[in-house]
Amino acid sequence: MDELNYKSYRIDAENICVDYHGKVALYDANLRLKAGQICGLVGMNGAGKTTFFNALTGFVNISKGKIRINGESLRIAQQDQSIAYVPQSEGIDSQFPVSVWDVVMMGRYGSMNILRSPRESDIQAVKDAIERVDLMELSSTPIANLSGGQRKRTFLARAIAQRASILLLDEPFAGVDIRTEKLISELFIQFKNEGKTILLSTHDMIHVREFCDLVLLINKTVVAYGETSEVFTPENITSTFGGMSPDVLFGPES
Repeated sequence: MDELNYKSYRIDAENICVDYHGKVALYDANLRLKAGQICGLVGMNGAGKTTFFNALTGFVNISKGKIRINGESLRIAQQDQSIAYVPQSEGIDSQFPVSVWDVVMMGRYGSMNILRSPRESDIQAVKDAIERVDLMELSSTPIANLSGGQRKRTFLARAIAQRASILLLDEPFAGVDIRTEKLISELFIQFKNEGKTILLSTHDMIHVREFCDLVLLINKTVVAYGETSEVFTPENITSTFGGMSPDVLFGPES
């Protein structure tokens, strides 16, 4: 692929392999996403979804393949804060005395100096992010006092504050209330219109059909990838989930 072509992709992952202590966690995985695309990453537990996320962010080393982010190496993407990752389980102790504002400000750390002294632009970015997830009234509230949905919105706001061009979200709808689910869905459409690229893992098949342009079905490798209307078929889903019927997994389609 020539340079002009690969630079047209936000995410360009080619033949990615990841090994853990001699055990293959992911092999020959490919993914290409452009600006403004939303892609669902679907597979059973242990299928390699989190491993794929970790490879794209540089959290784990790949044993084979190549990853380009916005046409550049992972190292440059990390320096540019190009990717914001929201894992399913956050590493912050909910009992630690840290507020919504403090957590969202963490999204600006990569843009600050070594003393982490926020500039006016950092403060404004945090305000904007908290407003977008409708938590301004709770900005000084310790995260230990938040509901599960409010915490999810807080960590999504941290990613928004980073102002990355790519968002990776691991099970963003898991354990949230209806209000948070609706807000997140609306934000995804806004992100798409803003030209952000979103890759999200989910077990919620309704959301995949609702707003994912593309779907990547994974079971240690890519089972199928392409437009949701063409790829998200009962046959492909059955192959992805080890031969189990889609009706058993998700119930019959309405």
